This record gives sequence, structure tokens and C-alpha cells, in this order.
Amino acid sequence: MIEAVITIRNAREGDAQGIADVHDAAWRDAYRGIIPGRELERMIARRGPRWWHSAIVRGSRLLVLDFDETICGYASYGRNRVPSLRYGGEVFELYIAPEFQGLGFGKRLFELARKDLGEHGYTSFLVWALADNEKAVQFYTRLGGKNVRQANERFGSETRVRLAFAFE
Repeated sequence: MIEAVITIRNAREGDAQGIADVHDAAWRDAYRGIIPGRELERMIARRGPRWWHSAIVRGSRLLVLDFDETICGYASYGRNRVPSLRYGGEVFELYIAPEFQGLGFGKRLFELARKDLGEHGYTSFLVWALADNEKAVQFYTRLGGKNVRQANERFGSETRVRLAFAFE
């Protein structure tokens, strides 16, 4: 019998390359055709292994989906970055490698991030998603998120609408 172990755990320093690889693949899959090509490439390039290593070393709240010692997804979260909104916490990013999407891992990662936020006093929180990213909008809506705010985000010379989903 062959056994594969799937865990969700806090990120470790050695995970930086794996997180960068998931970020690259998931962003290309999610945002190709939504974020202009040159801007998308710039955004991906800024989040290489050194950036993720620094985030881990700084103690950022960062969970990883580890499939048999390969990083297949991650979630980063913490205090809400928009103080004018009354929600204490925020899930900054939640991405699953394309080949692992649709298997329930995103929901599990989300629920563990939610639990950790709650344990740190953030019983309400936000998640932002680009309105044109239909998979993300459907995902957060299915999880019970309520759209509470819209904002514009610039990508080079183009603007896209992003939506804030609230969870309480």
C-alpha cells in the first residue's frame, strides 16, 4: 500500500520555495485575462522565495497545505488592513495549486485560518477578491461571506473592482 500524508500546518523556513511555486501557478490560473499580463508578471515576480522566507521569519500568520512534503496551498491572515471597516481580522490570501483545487482543501485551509483568527481575538474578518475572479467569489459566497464593500484597484492603466466578503 502507498500512503500519502496531507497536513495543514504553520509555514516553516524551508517552505518558501514551495509557497512561491503555488503563488506563481495559482495566480496565473486565477488572474490570467483579469489582471493585465505585464502587471500580473510583475506581481508574481515580487513574491519569490526570498519574499516568502522573509514573511515566515517575521512570524506572519501563514498556513500551508502539505501533500506528502510538497506545498500545494497556503493561507496568510492577520489583523484587518482597513481600519475603517469594523472587522478585526483579514484573510489576506488563500491559494491552492490548480491541480489540487476542487477537492475541499481550500475550505479546510479557510476554516483553520478562521479558527486561528478567532483564537487571536478576531471573531469577525474580511476577505477581498477581484469581482472578475468568479471562482473566488463563488468560493467565499458558499462559505457564507457577505459582500460588504467594493473598491477599485489599479493594475497599470486599468482598474478592476474588488469585493470585500465579511465573516462573523
